[in-house]
Amino acid sequence: MEIAEVKQVWESVKSELKKVLPEHVYNTWIMSLEAAGYDNNIFSLLTVHQMAVEIIRKNHYAQIKAALGKVLGNDTEFSISFDADLAEKYKKEKLKEKSKIIKEESSSTKPSMDNLAQMQSFSNLNLKYRFDNFVVGENSRFAHAAAFTVAQNPAKKYNPLFIYGASGLGKTHLMQAIGHYVIFNKPKLKVRYIKTEEYVNELIKNLQNGGERNARMEKFRQKYRNVDVLLIDDIQFLESKTYTMEEIFHTFDSLHNNNKQIVITSDRLPKDIPTLPDRLRTRFEMGLVVDITPPDFETRVAILKNLAEQISMKIDFDVFEYIANNFVNNVRELEGAFNKVSAYADIEKVDLTLAYAKKVLNCEAMRKAVTIDKIAQVTAQYFNVTLQDFKSTSRNQKVSSARHIAVYLAREITGKSFESIAEYFNKKHTTMLYSYEKIKEDLKTNKELDSEINDIKNILKREN
Repeated sequence: MEIAEVKQVWESVKSELKKVLPEHVYNTWIMSLEAAGYDNNIFSLLTVHQMAVEIIRKNHYAQIKAALGKVLGNDTEFSISFDADLAEKYKKEKLKEKSKIIKEESSSTKPSMDNLAQMQSFSNLNLKYRFDNFVVGENSRFAHAAAFTVAQNPAKKYNPLFIYGASGLGKTHLMQAIGHYVIFNKPKLKVRYIKTEEYVNELIKNLQNGGERNARMEKFRQKYRNVDVLLIDDIQFLESKTYTMEEIFHTFDSLHNNNKQIVITSDRLPKDIPTLPDRLRTRFEMGLVVDITPPDFETRVAILKNLAEQISMKIDFDVFEYIANNFVNNVRELEGAFNKVSAYADIEKVDLTLAYAKKVLNCEAMRKAVTIDKIAQVTAQYFNVTLQDFKSTSRNQKVSSARHIAVYLAREITGKSFESIAEYFNKKHTTMLYSYEKIKEDLKTNKELDSEINDIKNILKREN
């Protein structure tokens, strides 16, 4: 078969694969494959990504084989190999495309570029959080699509947009990407980002007696109501703060009634935030509520690959595989692990091999050292309660307080998901979230609690 016909066959195969594979899998691993030949019933493919050879063979062999069979009409095997020359050519083309896009954006958004420093200061955004460096996976596909729709046409659809999910999954990244996009593409619109905790602190400061209190409060209100896009992060910190909830309620109504976009993030659904008034809950739910879940293996590998490309570091697939298999709960810990091994390798001027990654991260020893069960046992003994008490429905103050601490330590030390911790304690994951956030908040002011937690950590160290 002539090479032109081989390439035509491959285009047809890609069309079939696009129907059955997730978009992020197709775009990352399949789209850049090139057909190289078809001899002795073996279809030869070349890839520009070294790690794609292993990933495709392990995860997508059956789909490619089936698509080839459908197009060619017979049972066909295929081979796939990495082509360094093709990879270099691909890299240069991508750089050229990126330069062209940047040039076009610079000319089309000149006013926003000129005032970028001022806008960034007003908006309170970290402009590294963009749509183009957010790795989309099955865990975040719907949330990403909704966020991008909002960014393109603020207040036209999905208002408010409420994004929820556990800590470290990319909620803040998506939220700030909306702000970043609006700043660069709709420079006349005002954007403001705020963490709920910072909003609460700012409100308290303005409520204090002395000076022109009423004038301060009016200025504070206008700061968050005289905008076109308001981004409120970690809204779960609002619970039990009655006056703040009242302010948020009126700010929400003011913006919504004036057709302004509101985006909110939380680690739980509105109905799972204790003490949230129905009038706020229903407003949070009146637009679109979307979730982000922990990334699957392929998404985790894609995230690591993206991080490596950003620092131009060549890393073998087995290193990505090792990190992706050991840091599964969220994107933040995945990035932390990558940053640690890449920094160590850079400082020590060595290649980042699998053996080196294992030495630096020491995941096997960490997993063996402390488990949720071990933490629960030590915490129970420290407070003179039992594991049965922890897993019971008892509302006894002593048991509840000890359980909150055990949950906090389980999350901090093991990094396990709240779902995993909830399964151990025989509770709902929202209850675990509440326990964790409560201890985290109490630690800011409670020195006795801090001392107790350090005591338990020291016991765990001695016993392992």
